[in-house]
Amino acid sequence: MMDRVDLLKKKMLSQKRYVSIEQAEITTEIYRKYENEPVIVKRALALKAAMERLEIGVENEELIVGNRTRGVRYGVVSPEGGSSWISKEFRTLPSRPQDKFDVNEADIAVYENEIAPYWKGRSLEDVVHARYGDEISAISKVVKINQTDHAQGHICPDSRKWLTMGPAELRKEALQREKTAEGTKKAFYRAVSIVMSGAVRFIRRYAELMREKVKTETCADIRADMLLVARNCENIAKRPPSTFHEAVQSEWFLFVLLHMESNASSFSPGRMDQLFYPYYKRDLEHGILTESKAQEILNCLFLKFNEIVYLRNSGSAKYFAGFPIGFNIVIGGQNQDGSDSTNELSWLFLAAQRRLGLPQPNLSVRLHEGTPEDLLLAAVDVVSRGSGMPQFFNDNAVIPALTRLGISKEDALNYAVVGCVELTTQGNNLGWSDAAMFNLNKALELTMNHGLCLLTGKRLGPDFGGLDTFQSYEELEEAFKKTILYFLDRMVKACEVVEQAHIDLLPSPFLSSVIDDCMERGMDVTAGGAVYNLSGIQMIQLANVADSLAALKEFVYDEKRVDTKRLLAALRNNYEGEEPLRVFMLNRAPKYGNDVPWVDEIGAKWAGFFRRNLEQYTNYRGGRYHTGMYTVSAHVPMGENVGATPDGRRAREPLADGGMSPVYGRDVNGPTAVLKSVSRLPSEFASNGGLLNMKFLPEFFETEPGRKKFAQMLRTFVDLKIPHVQFNVLRREDLLNAQKEPEKYRGLTVRVAGYTAYFTELADKLQNEIIARTSYGDI
Repeated sequence: MMDRVDLLKKKMLSQKRYVSIEQAEITTEIYRKYENEPVIVKRALALKAAMERLEIGVENEELIVGNRTRGVRYGVVSPEGGSSWISKEFRTLPSRPQDKFDVNEADIAVYENEIAPYWKGRSLEDVVHARYGDEISAISKVVKINQTDHAQGHICPDSRKWLTMGPAELRKEALQREKTAEGTKKAFYRAVSIVMSGAVRFIRRYAELMREKVKTETCADIRADMLLVARNCENIAKRPPSTFHEAVQSEWFLFVLLHMESNASSFSPGRMDQLFYPYYKRDLEHGILTESKAQEILNCLFLKFNEIVYLRNSGSAKYFAGFPIGFNIVIGGQNQDGSDSTNELSWLFLAAQRRLGLPQPNLSVRLHEGTPEDLLLAAVDVVSRGSGMPQFFNDNAVIPALTRLGISKEDALNYAVVGCVELTTQGNNLGWSDAAMFNLNKALELTMNHGLCLLTGKRLGPDFGGLDTFQSYEELEEAFKKTILYFLDRMVKACEVVEQAHIDLLPSPFLSSVIDDCMERGMDVTAGGAVYNLSGIQMIQLANVADSLAALKEFVYDEKRVDTKRLLAALRNNYEGEEPLRVFMLNRAPKYGNDVPWVDEIGAKWAGFFRRNLEQYTNYRGGRYHTGMYTVSAHVPMGENVGATPDGRRAREPLADGGMSPVYGRDVNGPTAVLKSVSRLPSEFASNGGLLNMKFLPEFFETEPGRKKFAQMLRTFVDLKIPHVQFNVLRREDLLNAQKEPEKYRGLTVRVAGYTAYFTELADKLQNEIIARTSYGDI
């Protein structure tokens, strides 16, 4: 028989990706039936009904079961989050450029006739639009406001609490607290007890289904495993898990249910080598588990992480291309006493990624001075396989950045990662890490052009002057500051409206039950029930800003080799008729990423300015705003909104990838120069997450000296206190061939930004940008 894991992988990848409206039908029915109940109770009743009634399925060979749809990789419609965009785009989902889904004509009819009419004006999308849509649209070329059409994700739940208690015990706790609670607290506890009742039933349904399917299975070994899976489900429905296999199964159900409630991205398990180790060690000691069996169970878990994708509207699909669902698993790092926390499971997680090479989960390794050399070399070996994983986080940079943010030292030492690269504490933080993206390059464009868009000529911001009026570089800087502050204030007001709408429309009782201190306070996580209530804003894109300002400073203002009026006219005309000027600005001006201190410090200066002024605000939940430097795939569509720039970039071309990365192709002094440049960005500027992309040729890893040299580079990364780095290991020729013959390269994965995706599933512009990134053959 084909190996179990290979067989399950083949089955998963062979299935078509459809849109599912099954849960949308159930949710609509429940909302109609319970119109007068509090919103949080309606949400709970709808989720419970879905748990009890959604069609479920299993493969006989599975060791870990559970999904939110019968088919795998289905896109789930959640009309309570966004309904209008579905109505507009349902029929075009199979043909859109990015993240396609097949559709059933019958589902379109049901949605248009039965679901959409009820949700018109009621969904989060519609309410946000009605309350503040004109203002969000007015600033959209500079600021992209996120979280406007789905419930809350980007969070790391308290998995240890879930494994310690289980849904049955959590239900008992909620019922007990409800007895003495009043007002909104009473409704909160009632909602938690409702969803936990549904969770118990949902898990038991899988036990029943597996027992039914075992009747027709002829292979004795598979029958035995099916019965074991059924027993595991029965057990964890009524009590906390007691074995490694039960714990892994229970953890997977937690994430299935979180996705059923919120239909959002970036629910992340956190430090799973620490979480599962007590179960693993105990089972080994008792002789009920072997290392090879544990590896097989984890391999099956990794397959499950690839069975859930997120259906986004066409606009968001450009910003988050390639289905980055964001299950981030972290291994390695430090214990509370600062010692290394690596254990046997750390290697098993690396081995799972090495074996499968799939886009999910997003595997991350925490590094510090005490990281064992053998773990580091094992991670380098996995990197060399070309899946874009693991990515690396630097405890020396991250932990101080989090404590400066007000995170306790204990929580900072135990940090995890959600989604792509967003930093978080575990189980007690609604970090809202994807609140908005601020396009610093568009702000600079408006500064240079009297507040007018270079692409359309429309007024988008105030007129603080222009290149034709600024008499000095300092005058340009002062106007740039004013433009940033103007849009920053408007951005924060928009974020507040979105947060309030989440509180009003999308409370999340299941999520709240596994986030400290929501149960203790009787307060939903969206309303501020968590210990930490942060909001993260991405700065887009410092490399381009540094390159443009460096060119302006050196050639326009210091040396006066380029006339300001001539340059402004060239920018307005996308350098048409001024190709020599464009080439001069592109090739003669120094660029970020080449260890040129004064250029790198320009980027740091503006990141610091943005950060300091953002910190003056408090979010709607009473928490702090802070900054990140990552883009997902937003550098492509955000570049489409930016006209020609003084660094020699033409209008509408992509911006730099990553967030801390140099502009593709401009880092000509090698990888160590890139690291030196990035190290000049203080790590606290990326407390919400920072992203450095690098690309190496596969040949570099073919020898032991090459692999050791790469490991030493990672040690240097730790010493330089850079928060993050990740790698693509591939050949340009392979990517070009994949563009020509995509059917032959379906399994080719690449690192886009903070996540891995199938290269052939990306739109042409994003593929071309990845191809254009600099490849290193040596260090």
